[in-house]
This record gives sequence, structure tokens and C-alpha cells, in this order.
Amino acid sequence: MPDVADQRPRMGKGSMRTSESPAYLASKTISDFGDQWRRYTDNEGYYGNIEVLKNTFEPLVNLEEVRGKRVAEIGSGTGRIVKMLLEAEAREVTAIEPSAAFEVLRRNLEAETDRVVLLQVAGNEIPEGRFDFVVSIGVIHHIPDPNPVIAASFRALKPGGRMVVWLYGKEGSGLIVNGIRGLRSVTTRLPHVLVAGIAHVLNFALDIYVLGCRRVPGLPLGDYVRNVVGRFSRSKRYLVIYDQLRPAFAKYYSQAEARALLEENGFADVRTHFRYGYSWTVVGTRAPN
Repeated sequence: MPDVADQRPRMGKGSMRTSESPAYLASKTISDFGDQWRRYTDNEGYYGNIEVLKNTFEPLVNLEEVRGKRVAEIGSGTGRIVKMLLEAEAREVTAIEPSAAFEVLRRNLEAETDRVVLLQVAGNEIPEGRFDFVVSIGVIHHIPDPNPVIAASFRALKPGGRMVVWLYGKEGSGLIVNGIRGLRSVTTRLPHVLVAGIAHVLNFALDIYVLGCRRVPGLPLGDYVRNVVGRFSRSKRYLVIYDQLRPAFAKYYSQAEARALLEENGFADVRTHFRYGYSWTVVGTRAPN
């Protein structure tokens, strides 16, 4: 993978700066995640618990429906979701990861080679016509132009197959989202050591907020903090913060945008669920022939 961080913006009359182009942002984001997942390689504790996936799928899809099915996951990182899908008794999971973290993924899944197919390709290169489910959790919102990936996912599904996507939500947490966006305008340009320092400072603030949410009802994102991130270890809370600050590109989707993402790429029966007041789970079906 080229070292995109060393590219220099070039300006021309009427042109977009290279550092703002979708191609640059896509490549830089892949590079950022490759660096991130080579630094943070484990999925210990509740962070790697199948309950996290169950709560992401439901109420739109019962996780038990994965049992015995062929599933592809786009953006597998260190294999956290892949292991959950295996625990849910998927027949086979194809793990797709384009970044330099692929070797971490391979190492973390080396005991599961009989049920896992590993592909170091981009999401739009997913094999066609093979899968009952295509899953992408926390990845699509980091792709500047996700339509080729969603269209390829549609083609990868068998008739009647479903895609499950989890996206950052625009609704419900405006103050926090605006704060994150403000930080990202700086942190996406900083080296790892400085982003890590900011994330550690914010993690101390999150410690206090977790305690507050457990004692005071009605705080913003209180449900999410109590039931999800508050159950993570401190190291994984730090990772959640770092994950928000480092990648070059992130988009926060409205419900209408989330639905359109699948509908405009051929999916039928598209349904959405606003998860814990801050994110969208979106499910669409490739209609039977």
C-alpha cells in the first residue's frame, strides 16, 4: 500500500485539493485503520462479546438467523465481528480487509481456518452471488463514496439475502457529534502519538461521564453509555475514542441518507433502527428472482 500520508496537495484552477478528494480520503482512511489495528490488536472483554453484535442486529434481524449461513463481513479489522459471527454459528465467514492490518486479522483467526475465508481486497471486490448475509459494522461511514461497495454487496448476495449495515447517526446527539467533528478537524491531521494523548485525556472525562450516566437519568447518550461503552474495559473505551478521532474520513448519516444508501443500490424492504439514540442499523434485502 502506498504511503499516502506523504502525498502533497496540488492545486489547479477549479480543482479539488488532492488532500480533500474522495480517492485520497479513501486511501488515507484505509492507511489510518491499517496503522490503528496493528497497534490495537486484541478484542478482550465485553468489546468482543457476541451481545454487542446481537444488540446491533436486533430488532431488525434475529442473530440466530445467521446460524448455518454463509456470511461476508466488509472491513474486518482485527476480526472482532468475524469471531462473533462464528460464535453465532455461521457456516462460513468471508472476512474482507484491505488494509495492512490483514496480517493481524490472519493471526487472530488462525484457529478458525476451516470456517473462515480471508480476502485482502476492497469492499467493492467482494465475490458475487455467494452469500446469505453481507455485514458491515462501523465501516461504511468511513468510505467517502460507499455506493460501489453497497452495489457490490448487492451482487454478492444470493436472491433473498440481506445486508446489515451499522452507521454513525446524525440525529439524537448533535452536541456530541459537533464536538467530535470539531476535534476531528484537528486530530485527523496529527500523528498517532498526539491523537493517542488526546484520546487518553478524553478517556478520563469519559470515566466521569460513565459514573454520571449510572447515577443521573436523562444525560445525552446515557443509554449507550450505560449499556454499551460503560461495559467496555478502560482500554477499549480509549479505543472507541481513538477510533472517532483518527480516520481521515467519517460521515454521520441521517435516517433518510441511511435508507437511500441501500435503496439506491437495488435493495428492497429497507428498514432502519435508531440504536441507543446515536446510530443507525440498516437492513436491506436482495429480492428473490
